[in-house]
This record gives sequence, structure tokens and C-alpha cells, in this order.
Amino acid sequence: MTSPLELPSEDRGSSPHTGYTRAHWEAAADGMLRAAWQWSTPGSALLDLPGRPSGSGVRSDGLEGYARTFLAAAFRVAGADGKDPHGWIDRYADGLATGTRTPGRDDLESWPLILDHHVQGQPMVESASVAIGLRLTRPWLWDRLDAGVQDRAEEWLRGALRHTPAPNNWYLFPYSVAAFLESVGRGDAETSRAKERALDLLESWYCGQGWYSDGDGRAFDHYNGWALHLYPMLDAHLSGDPELSAHYGSRLREHLDNYTLLFGGDGAPVHFGRSLTYRFAAGSAVALGALTGHTPLSPGASRRVISGSLRYFLDRGATGTDGLLNLGWHGPHEATLQHYSGPASPYWASKAFVALLAPDSHPLWTATEEPAPSEGPDRVLALPAPGLLIQSTRADGIVRLHNHGSDHVRPHEGESGVQDDPLYSRWSYSTVTGPTSRVNAADNHLAVVVGGGVRSGRRSIRPLGAGGGDGWGWAASWHRPVFTSGPPMVPGMRVESVTVVRGRYELRVHRVLGAPDGARVEQTGWATGPDDSVRSELHGLHGWETQDEVRAPQGTAYARWAVVPRLGADAEGTVLLVSLASLTAEAEPTALAAAVSGVNVDGDTVEVGWAQDGATTRIAFEPLTVEHR
Repeated sequence: MTSPLELPSEDRGSSPHTGYTRAHWEAAADGMLRAAWQWSTPGSALLDLPGRPSGSGVRSDGLEGYARTFLAAAFRVAGADGKDPHGWIDRYADGLATGTRTPGRDDLESWPLILDHHVQGQPMVESASVAIGLRLTRPWLWDRLDAGVQDRAEEWLRGALRHTPAPNNWYLFPYSVAAFLESVGRGDAETSRAKERALDLLESWYCGQGWYSDGDGRAFDHYNGWALHLYPMLDAHLSGDPELSAHYGSRLREHLDNYTLLFGGDGAPVHFGRSLTYRFAAGSAVALGALTGHTPLSPGASRRVISGSLRYFLDRGATGTDGLLNLGWHGPHEATLQHYSGPASPYWASKAFVALLAPDSHPLWTATEEPAPSEGPDRVLALPAPGLLIQSTRADGIVRLHNHGSDHVRPHEGESGVQDDPLYSRWSYSTVTGPTSRVNAADNHLAVVVGGGVRSGRRSIRPLGAGGGDGWGWAASWHRPVFTSGPPMVPGMRVESVTVVRGRYELRVHRVLGAPDGARVEQTGWATGPDDSVRSELHGLHGWETQDEVRAPQGTAYARWAVVPRLGADAEGTVLLVSLASLTAEAEPTALAAAVSGVNVDGDTVEVGWAQDGATTRIAFEPLTVEHR
């Protein structure tokens, strides 16, 4: 699908992979802003974009339209050293004056007040974008405002400092507000407390290998890049603080050393975690690393990743026919969304335009594009800290993420009576497939089926380790099967699981303990559509008795309608189940049955022989050991 945005001609000389240059990024920002501003209120305070309202209501959605597009405009203008050929700054200055005149008032354009996250929280999210936008454009906007407007804006922003954020990355919103107020000489004890509190929490959430949990618990996803690294590192860059830059820069570098492998050869980020409608915001941390120098990638490889991601979505309907970022993934897709998603929510993609803070002369734009990490040799990367296993194959450019550590279950929630979240609970995710919806058969899932056909879900994930060697890797975890009807759990029942990958192959081993009489176990593979260029296979190696496929009529973010391969077996007590899965775009892949030369199961130990090279993978439980030789 061709993007409706007016973009320059491709430059395949400097950008042989994507054709995109800095001029394409400027044009993309301008086109998205033009489309959004057609929906502004008369005083420019709200951008009421068309579409379904969020759970926060249309007034908050209008503020979201203002704030998130302001972020794109601010990066655009600041990166051009104040040049503003389209007059964006005047519009946002007018909107700030109008929106803060009588905040909280029920009229056409007053901004909603910033209150506690559980009362009226969304404005706190948007306050960070307003604050960063004002900080970036200070010489051309803030410094030219009347003192009265400045005071009103400060008072509205301070609502973020005086109310309670959600217990996750939200603490970085008052942090960003405080950082702006201090940058314009309006800091005090209140701003200091907000910054100190946020950074203290950030330290407690850091798990290693460049990964933060998004709040207490185990929530690892794209919020690492577009929030948890972005806000403190951007503040360090703008303030010129060498201590902050060194501290958060080293973590950003370590994060990018593995995170950048999560972009496929086609530019797509892996489809995993919430808020995926932010799309190419997934590249914001990559751009920030290139801007600040805290990155393991060369400038050409950094541009390949971020421009590849931008182009991926523009070429696949993200801006529809009117230039507006729509709610979904490629085009509109309801199952991708959360209750807090509103018409302007996709404009958090504006964070990717942090790349424009790098001027024309920066190596990010002058270097020739180089291949992305996933375009090199086949890679397997185990990440014990977040409990993730990354697998990429050069032949088809597909990246797969195997999840043995991220569950997004908050400590106060527990597990019982809560449905699976398809964006976290599945075993595997990729850059070319999406999870099926809650109401369809689950892909990449292991379920224990008990009386009445009730299937278990996977909520809290307990990592058991991850590791590997040259060309192979593994990750393991255990969970308690949870049921949404009837008794929430079967006493003593648990599932221990190991994924071993090499090349395109995924060896999946599950040990189910304490299965009740009459239980059945089912495992599914990747969900693909009839018109997809990728092929999903699932082959039982030990313990499985039946093989079929189930339909997912609601499809995925990649396919309107999908099928899912499935294995099944009766289970009672302790059972050990072994299978081989594959997702590939190779034209004539070797059948899975031919990939393995033999399987030997002895008690709680599994040995699998590989036909191609005679290698053997050995997995043992109690204690868990994984070997490959």
C-alpha cells in the first residue's frame, strides 16, 4: 500500500536498504502533522481526531492529540534549529494559551486537570509530551510567551507533580515535567522530589542486560525503548549532565546491543507487548543511541533500523488514505489495542522523530546505510535477565522472540480468574506474525484441558534460566495453569518448559506435573493466514498423540483469517512432551520430521539428535540442565 504522505524520491545511493534520508523523516513528520491539524479546535488547544474514544473520554483524547503531535513538531523544529516553514510553533503556542486559561472547565477547549492515575490520569501522560515539547522549542515558543501564559502552563503542569502516577513508567512523566521546569528556572523542592522519586524507582526496576521491568513485577516489552530509556537519557542529553549521560548511556548501549536484533529484515519490530499501535516509536531508543553516541551500532546500521521501521509502517497502511496514523498495526486492527487507546494514541510514534535532533551533518544521516543486525548471519541470543530468547534467520529476515520471563502481571493482581493477555502470555512472537485474539484459538500456547473443556491460561511466568553457545540457545520457565471458570487452579499442578533454538528450528519441551484424571494437554504453533508468505509447522516428537489445526477467524494483525497447528495428548500425573516447531519464509524448507534423527526419553531427561550435523541436544529436569554438543 502506498503512503498518502508526500515524500521525496528515494535515495538508494546513501540508503541502499530503505531509500530514506533525513528529508524523508522531515516530510513524514510534516505530513502526519498536517493531517492531524485538520481536526483542531478553533483555539488550537485540542486535536479531536476521528475514531473510537478511549476509556479516558473525548476531552482527554483531544489533549492527547495536541500533546503527542507537539512532540513530533518539537523534534522537527528543534532539529532544524528553529526553522519552521509550516508554522507549527505558533499553533502550539496558541493552543497552550487557550488550553490553560481555565483548565478543568467544561467548555470547548479547556484542558482537563491532571489528577491521580485512577481518577483522571491520562492528562499526566500527556503532560510529559507537552513539557518535552516546550523544552525542545524553548527559544522559539516558551521564551516568547506572555508571563501570564507561562505561569498558567506551569500551574497546569505541576498537577503531574502533585498527583499519583500509575505504578510503572508513568513516574517518568512527572520526572519530565520537573526537568522542564528546572530548565527554565522554575525548579524547587517539588521538582527535585519528583525527579528523585522517579530515578529511585528506575533503579529498583533495572534487571540487567539493559532491561528494565515496567514497574514492580516482570513486564518487559517495547516500553523499555520508548519510555524507560528514552526519558532519562533525553533529559541527560538536553541538560548536558555528564554523570547522568554516563549512567543511563551505558545501560542504553547494553540494551541496544540486544534490542536492535528485534527488528526483522523487512523493518518490522517484533509484535510483542502492549501499546503496539505506537508502531515505529519502537525505533526511538535506537535513534537516541545514535544521537548521543551510546550505541553499539554504526550510524549506517542505526539508520537502517529506524528508517526500516518507519518505512515498514508507512508502506503498509499505518497512515490510511488521509495521512492520519490509525489505531492498529498495519492498518486498523482492533485486537492490537488497549482500553486506553484513543484516536490520537498512535501519535506516540512521534518519539521516533527524536532522530531529527541529529542535524544534517550528523553521521546518522551522512553515513551509508548498513545491514541491520537481523540481516547478518543467523543469530541466537539468550537474555537471562528478562527471560527472553531471540532467534533470527538471514534467509528470510524473520526474528522470533521466545518468552520465558515477561508476563505483565502486577504484584497486586495475582493469577486467578484473569484471562490470558495474548500480547504477553504466548510462548513465542515474531516480526511476521501476531497473536490470535482472546476469543479465538490461542497460538503458541500450551493448555491443560480439564472437565467441561476448560483450557488453562499462562499468567505469572517464573524464569528458570537462559543460555546457549555458538548458533544455539535456550530459555526455560515454569508456570501454574490457571482457569477462568470453575476452580482457578488444580493443587500441585505446574508446567515446566524449555525452548531450544538453532537455525529456524524450535525444540519445545514441556513437563506437566500433577495433571488430574481425565486431563488433556494441547499445544499450538504459529498462526498464519492463507495468503501469507510464511509457513508454520508443528511436529510431535514424543508424548503427543494427535495432530490437527484450528481456525482463528478473527485473524491476527498480519492476516484477516488464520489457522494454527495443534498437537494433543491425554495426560495424568506427570507427562513429558517434546515437539519441533518452525516459522519460515524459505521456499522449500526441509520437513520437520526429517530435521531430527532420533529422540530418546529416559525419565525426566530428553536427548534429541539432529540429522543435518549429528549434534545432540540434552535437556534434563531436577536440576534443570541444557546441553548441546
